[in-house]
Amino acid sequence: MENPLPPLQAGTLYLVATPIGNLEDITLRALRVLKECSVIAAEDTRRTGQLLKHFGLAKPMVSYHQHNEARRTVEIVERLARGEIVALVTDAGSPGISDPGERVVRAALTAGHRVEPVPGASALVAALTASGLPTREFHFIGFLPHKSGQRRNRLAALAPLECTLVFYESPFRIGKLLGELQVAFPQRRVVLARELTKRFEEFLRGTPAELLAELERRPRKGEFVVLVEGAGEGDGEKGDETADAEAEAEAVNDEPA
Repeated sequence: MENPLPPLQAGTLYLVATPIGNLEDITLRALRVLKECSVIAAEDTRRTGQLLKHFGLAKPMVSYHQHNEARRTVEIVERLARGEIVALVTDAGSPGISDPGERVVRAALTAGHRVEPVPGASALVAALTASGLPTREFHFIGFLPHKSGQRRNRLAALAPLECTLVFYESPFRIGKLLGELQVAFPQRRVVLARELTKRFEEFLRGTPAELLAELERRPRKGEFVVLVEGAGEGDGEKGDETADAEAEAEAVNDEPA
């Protein structure tokens, strides 16, 4: 006989990951937290309401987004102090990753409350693992700043990194980003991942110039995950051989004398 699941803990902030496109990616644990919590703090209550309706759930909600997070953070910490169980969700993916969440997590911890992650779908991980670029080490940037000068400076600072670079970009600025990558990293391999987990999921691979030309021939829909190979990774086959040699050397060094 299976042991019953432990009840949710009072005064706890649960960070609940939600599907990034395919509703089948919701976890059983996420559904239980959304069902049993006291209140849901949602980036968009309308969108979260549709998610709850799809799974036959109903729960009080408050909005929590970039325009009210300072005020709402105070309210959420007060709720936790009263012993309420708060589930924080964003429109897609995990709270705090290129979405609101960091501020309230920091405030809850400072006030001595428990914060518990409820992991799930991640555009970052989904795109990286299927990209074909090295996954042993990566650097997640998220969205670049809006101002052109700041974007150029950020790319220049990232240029020496030897790990895979991962960006998020909107369909409205993907052309601008590829143009900037063409200047900063003209010969590097780039992978565009869009509509992840959805019916029209797509991966495009090439240099920045090749991808820019490809996007000119097709509609730009859905947010993109943009992955760029690191410095010195240009020779794919040689890079794999080097990595194998390094791994073998490490294994030999780890053997007991």
